[in-house]
Amino acid sequence: MQVRLSDEVSRALAMGAPVVALESTIISHGMPWPRNAEVALAVEDAVRAEGAVPATIAVIDGVLCAGLDADQVARLGQGGDVVKAASRDLGACIVKGLTAGTTVSATMRIAALAGIGVFATGGIGGVHRGDGMDVSADLSELAVTDVLVVCAGVKSILDIPRTLEVLETLRIPVAVFGADAFPAFYTRDSGVVAGERFDDPAQIAATRAANSALGLGAGMLVANPIPVAHALPADEIGATIEDALAAAEAEGVTGKDVTPFLLGRLNAATEGRALGANIQLVLNNARLAAQIAVAG
Repeated sequence: MQVRLSDEVSRALAMGAPVVALESTIISHGMPWPRNAEVALAVEDAVRAEGAVPATIAVIDGVLCAGLDADQVARLGQGGDVVKAASRDLGACIVKGLTAGTTVSATMRIAALAGIGVFATGGIGGVHRGDGMDVSADLSELAVTDVLVVCAGVKSILDIPRTLEVLETLRIPVAVFGADAFPAFYTRDSGVVAGERFDDPAQIAATRAANSALGLGAGMLVANPIPVAHALPADEIGATIEDALAAAEAEGVTGKDVTPFLLGRLNAATEGRALGANIQLVLNNARLAAQIAVAG
């Protein structure tokens, strides 16, 4: 399956230069216009500042793309006919000629097809609270696609301990950068110690290379705690999540609508601080992913 590369990404891959994949649902479904486009371009700049080339990934009119221009970012950000695609949705998007923001699983799949091995996102999906059968496709994609994913942990609205158990079952290597405890997206400590601790991006890059040489066939998850200055209090976030979950149940919100509903409630309850924290952790992850790509 062919991926349309921007000139910048094509040159970088041809030269063996470091490239970092970036997902696009943060543009299409994560933030309001024009903040979404501004953040997307800032994240690309953060990758470039560390010496790597950014490759924002999306589906444009049924074509898999790695590397977007400003007009394409604006199209995703302004919405309208833009859908949200996980890896399972890509075939339908291609056949129907749809334009889609790509989730973690879809971005991983397209990055692998393009030959990009490092990917930065905000947080990954996982096991939903109260329903062990509701498991994000992000985990199953990590099990079969050899792409290193840098995130701020599992989204804090999910069941983090059970998600980590699934990651272990799927033999997905998990690392934490600069800390012992696995982070919880808006907060630095989920209360669970999981994965190998690394303090050097070069060691992470070398570990990923070793995993690939072993033929593991899986991706690697690198959890990067949100910077201290931008972390939100754990007690406040915990209570707000419980209130949001109760509201979702009362309003009959189910399936794929649960996560955006909960995130919207969190942002409203924190008077925008959750959105600000989200932006800062994405920038932080982009910088670390670029450092790993450069070291690799």
